[in-house]
Amino acid sequence: MAKDEIPQGGERSGRTGGQTSTGTGGREAAAPPPAGQAMDRAPDRAAGGGRVAMVTGGSRGIGRAVIEALLGAGYRVYFGSRTQDSVTRALADLRSRHGAAAAGRPLDVRRQEQVDAFVDWVIAEAGRIDCLVNNAGLGAFGPVYGLSGDQWREVLETNLSGAFYCIRAVAGRMKEQGAGWIVNIGSLASKNAMVGGAAYNASKFGLLGLSEAAMLDLRQFGVRVTAILPGSVDTSFGNPVARGGDQSWMLAPEDVAAMVLHLLSYPDRALPSLVEMRPTRPAKK
Repeated sequence: MAKDEIPQGGERSGRTGGQTSTGTGGREAAAPPPAGQAMDRAPDRAAGGGRVAMVTGGSRGIGRAVIEALLGAGYRVYFGSRTQDSVTRALADLRSRHGAAAAGRPLDVRRQEQVDAFVDWVIAEAGRIDCLVNNAGLGAFGPVYGLSGDQWREVLETNLSGAFYCIRAVAGRMKEQGAGWIVNIGSLASKNAMVGGAAYNASKFGLLGLSEAAMLDLRQFGVRVTAILPGSVDTSFGNPVARGGDQSWMLAPEDVAAMVLHLLSYPDRALPSLVEMRPTRPAKK
């Protein structure tokens, strides 16, 4: 696999050699709090042009860049992150620059009941969801004989099952609206296997298949589904063995966010269902 195809991501954790380091510090993610908490509330429906987005894995990396781009384009954005601390820190910064157009809550996408409750909260607050960005993800890297069953399940449940739960939860509302965008943040690892990538490759190959099947299911209702497959992105995510040295050649999270906005600008008649992004000049081996 070429170096420009090393998986990189947004609010994600990288694991290697059987060592585990998660964004929750080993703690279970908190369930979404009641909708009445003041700090979580978005502005009334008349604000922000009425466009509403939901972003998973939104506290840093690609997810955070997508949130910033959507807010800049006039969306109200509801984002999830696995811990209350990460939500609190991200929300404080976002509110300081964008006001009440941003709202966030803890969300563990592995738990379908949390996903359903999160979507119910967004609908109760905003009345609609125009865009879902499935970005939450993590990786466990190592030879297939060295991965534990727990590592395998966590990667597949987060990267693949979590995306399915989110798509399923918003699809009904978007069908009723007669319009919507679902953007799945994949990786070039969705199409290119790599040494030590058994769990991550399996999850991302599966995400691409899910995205393309969901596109076929939903496009007749005006709901457009696409997958963005970035190569190496300069974030904290990735296979640590493959990182190091000058990383200026990598894509920036803002590059992926710009692609999300570009897709949202397409006329209703057009559906770019798969986008691959690569660094222009990958580092030489």
